[in-house]
Amino acid sequence: MVQPEYPKRRNQSNLDPWADQLRQWLNTDSHRAKRERRTGRVLHETLREQGYTGSYSRVSAFIRRWKAETDQSPKRSAYVPLTFALGEAFQFDWSCEYAFIGGLRRRLEVAHVKLCASRAFWVIAIPARATNALRCPRPGLCRLWRHPRRGIYDNMKTAVDKVGHGKERTINARFHAMCGHYLFDPEFCNRAAGWEKGIVEKNVQDRRRQIWQAAGEKRWPDLDSLNDWLAVQCREAWAHTHIPNGRPSPLANCWRMNNSR
Repeated sequence: MVQPEYPKRRNQSNLDPWADQLRQWLNTDSHRAKRERRTGRVLHETLREQGYTGSYSRVSAFIRRWKAETDQSPKRSAYVPLTFALGEAFQFDWSCEYAFIGGLRRRLEVAHVKLCASRAFWVIAIPARATNALRCPRPGLCRLWRHPRRGIYDNMKTAVDKVGHGKERTINARFHAMCGHYLFDPEFCNRAAGWEKGIVEKNVQDRRRQIWQAAGEKRWPDLDSLNDWLAVQCREAWAHTHIPNGRPSPLANCWRMNNSR
């Protein structure tokens, strides 16, 4: 007896009328630089402006399927996840961004601080990396959920004077004094091993697409105005961020509960 075969059932979606448009946007963005590509939430909001009434989850599922169909790179067979306890560690990284401040397009060094367990993050823009580097981590950490016990950095020149064998480092005296003052231990990645702080590396990519695209379209009277706007954007992003490892509560709720004690 031959087993009967039936065509695969296909459920209708309210995204179907917009599928060709969304696919065209994704194809267009694939030819742009990574920092200029639109995120799923930006595409969802653009569709809503054109009349789409569906949820963001349908748009994100469509984008995942499109990426799976067009991805030509080999699939990774396995990975080793890293887990952190709440309040255990944060990761720090720099990025170079541009914004119009005082009528001029200025190059900014942006400090990214992100807690490893809760994924809370803070973004601060400064005009020069070297002169302000020692002040950057603390303004973000004092606003985040709990103060971590150690910080994970790459071998940036403002922190490391000399890289030795293995984990041996000659730490800058001012940077070492800052760590002692704020009571956290610095931990440095191995050479050319950016994946050891992959949480904040991804945060740089996400914020570049989700925040700096909008920041680059605005005109700021001064740097303080830009940083005030960045603070609001960080808090709003917490409302959409869920703590990993099976914790269903959004990060913003946990942050409010912790600060209400």
